[in-house]
Amino acid sequence: MHTTLATRLDQSVRVIPDFPKPGIQFKDISPILLDPGLVHDCARALAAPYRSAGITLVAGIESRGFLLGPMLAQELDCGFVIVRKKGKLPGKTAERTYDLEYGTATIEVHTDHIKPGDRVLIHDDLLATGGTAAAAGHLCLQQGAELAGFCFLIELAALRGAEKLSTIHPSLVSLVRYD
Repeated sequence: MHTTLATRLDQSVRVIPDFPKPGIQFKDISPILLDPGLVHDCARALAAPYRSAGITLVAGIESRGFLLGPMLAQELDCGFVIVRKKGKLPGKTAERTYDLEYGTATIEVHTDHIKPGDRVLIHDDLLATGGTAAAAGHLCLQQGAELAGFCFLIELAALRGAEKLSTIHPSLVSLVRYD
């Protein structure tokens, strides 16, 4: 019997109760990285819907978006750009501040890495509320790029991040969803 990629991912994700605080069921993707075949299959599956979309850059969000992001970019034969927390990149940067549950956060990209005319796919490991991914999307738009969509290994559907991102771009791919 053939096991689906979503089932393989679900079986590999480790759930850590009450981390980082009580009531949170943390989805740990590190066991996925122990299986090179699964990692390869994830990169291929994330790339598949975007193969003919003219992607010029994959933007990986710090820090777990850096894990599969370069492989995704390789699958799409395009460049990879990192989106980092404020103060982590040398050189000239553009930044975007966004709201958190309690407070704000700021992310940055190098201004010479995303240019007008680029078609950017935003990637991270997990979609929760969508705040960071939305900020990354707006940051790319602020640089004059065009968004091609968003992709994630995991989506926590109950937190409605997909709804937030759909106001920025309708294309969203997640390989496994938890309600």
